[in-house]
Amino acid sequence: MSKVELTPEQINNELYRYDKVHVSLKGKDELLDQHIQEYRRDGFLSIDPLLDQPVVNNAIEGLMDLAFVDRKGAKLQFSKPEKELHTLEERELAIRKVSEFVNEEERLKAVAYHPEIINVIRQIFGEEPVLIQDMALLKPPHGGGEKPWHQDMAYGNLTYTKAVIGVWIALDEATVNNGCMHVIPRSHQEGATPHYAIRDWQLCDIQVPVERDVIVPLKPGGVLFFHGMLYHGTPYNFSTDRRRALQFHYAPASSVRVGPHEYKRMFTNELSGAEC
Repeated sequence: MSKVELTPEQINNELYRYDKVHVSLKGKDELLDQHIQEYRRDGFLSIDPLLDQPVVNNAIEGLMDLAFVDRKGAKLQFSKPEKELHTLEERELAIRKVSEFVNEEERLKAVAYHPEIINVIRQIFGEEPVLIQDMALLKPPHGGGEKPWHQDMAYGNLTYTKAVIGVWIALDEATVNNGCMHVIPRSHQEGATPHYAIRDWQLCDIQVPVERDVIVPLKPGGVLFFHGMLYHGTPYNFSTDRRRALQFHYAPASSVRVGPHEYKRMFTNELSGAEC
């Protein structure tokens, strides 16, 4: 990676591509065994839509209540100190993440355990899934931040002995302009890759085969299922549209957390001493 710090515009232009668009299944009835096999080969599949609009509307209401009315026991992450946010608009533009809400907000819990979602995960795992993480990812208009290329299992709380599944659910339409998901098909086959603390806990920019980048636009209620080792990221949102999404992670019921020493061997450069 170049030591020259890239501007947000350069990041969007140089570290992501926008010309290869994944074609999602057009509903649950299109999902066949061959698509489960394609998931295992490519590391992801998407169904657009999977959830109907009333479910999406309820989820948005629940999320906005946590953000603006009563956070209950949920955690909110802001891009600037909360005490400096004096209006609802300032607050919305600053909220980046809401997490640990599944036991606090029934409307969001209903999405995490939605039968259609659990059914797809069960088909992939071949066993029962266990929910291990819940969050909402908010990318506001006019500069909502990038999430650099990474593997989700490189975050220690998601490092299990069997591959976890990430489930990314569009609440607003996720487009090429407002920060939809980008993936590198088949990158999960590379296994665990060292991550570095640069703009985030991320893959080294020059290690990502950006030429293979595929975008996954989704309508509200569209769902992306992806392997915990898949390279993925989202660029800045410079559009005038907000992009709100839910993301859940599930582990196979027979899986257990990886210990700290094994985690360091898998996802850091401690053994090689390599630098980014």
